[in-house]
Amino acid sequence: MEKFRVELIVKTPNPQQVIYAAMHQDYSEGFVYDEKDKWPSEEKCGEIIVKRLLSGDRGHYGCLEHVGIVLNCGLFPHSVMQQIRTHRVGISMDVQSGRYSGRRIVEAAKGLKDIEEVFYLRPVDYYTDRQGKTYLYSPEQRKQDLDWCLEAAKYYQKLIDQGYSEEHARGIIPFDIRQNFIISLNARSFMHILDLRSKPNAQLECQEFCQLIWPHFREWVPAIAAWYKKNRLGKGRLAP
Repeated sequence: MEKFRVELIVKTPNPQQVIYAAMHQDYSEGFVYDEKDKWPSEEKCGEIIVKRLLSGDRGHYGCLEHVGIVLNCGLFPHSVMQQIRTHRVGISMDVQSGRYSGRRIVEAAKGLKDIEEVFYLRPVDYYTDRQGKTYLYSPEQRKQDLDWCLEAAKYYQKLIDQGYSEEHARGIIPFDIRQNFIISLNARSFMHILDLRSKPNAQLECQEFCQLIWPHFREWVPAIAAWYKKNRLGKGRLAP
């Protein structure tokens, strides 16, 4: 998991003011843009949002959907990408495709790239299955799994050399190939993903994903993030 990374591409620069404007327009007689020079500061808007929208579980999350952030996420296993896009989270994703991009697999087969830069395996440790049974993922077993990944990469290379298309050859590779992707979220869908995937029984790698995206959320909408951390983070509540 030490290879996982998340980098900011772009974000709404004054998100709490924008959310405030949306909220203010809901009950304002006037055209709120005309009052723009009178809007509270970004920090003050955050306080108002927490007080009027979030406190007391009012559930009025629509205003949070007017701001966006785009993150580039790297070297996560396929299972993470698959998990975080489920349950109607309200995000957009563009994922590195196995239909067009397979050179890294061939490079691993040739020894030009570390096999663990292409495929993900969990670290050696004790783990628990869904029924609560604990087991050891031993160094010996992990070595066998790495060898199997390498053999799969070599077979993939053989198919490519025989003229197979990437989308055909990818059918034989291990499930958890590492993938890079770009994800776009609004403030509500950001909390939705954190609700679903930061809780203690979520997939381990998804929890790590949440830990890496959390600092971006905290820096972007600090008042909302502070409220969220106190009231929802890691508690597995129903997503907003």
